[in-house]
This record gives sequence, structure tokens and C-alpha cells, in this order.
Amino acid sequence: MKKNVGSIDRIIRLVAAAIIVGLLATKSVPISSILGIVLTIVAVVFGGTALVSSCPLYSLVGLSTCPIDNKMQSGS
Repeated sequence: MKKNVGSIDRIIRLVAAAIIVGLLATKSVPISSILGIVLTIVAVVFGGTALVSSCPLYSLVGLSTCPIDNKMQSGS
């Protein structure tokens, strides 16, 4: 997989996932509710894409926040 998620983007995704997990863990949002299920999916996607530094949605729309890949693409 091609890396297209930069450092700042990864941090934002991990923080957002942690906040969502916190909301679910403290039962501020019941995990059995529709919102809880959606937030769980969002947290898993954000955490996963942050860990692998690749976002399929970014690939579909041709976006990249990874400065190393951007330099490589413009140099070739």
C-alpha cells in the first residue's frame, strides 16, 4: 500500500479515535445505539489508517498529506 497519510494527519486521526473510544468507554454514547455503532466503525477506520499511513479514500480522490510521497511524485 502506498503511504498517503502524513504525520500531522496521523496524529489527528489517532486523537480522534482515542476521543471516540473514550466516549464509548465512559458510556457517554451507548455502544449498542446506532450512533455508538457508527462511532465504533469510525474509530476503527481512523485508528487503522493512522497505523498503516494509508487511506483508501485519499487514494480514490488523489489526495496525499505525506510530504515524502509528494516530493517523490513531483520529482519523477
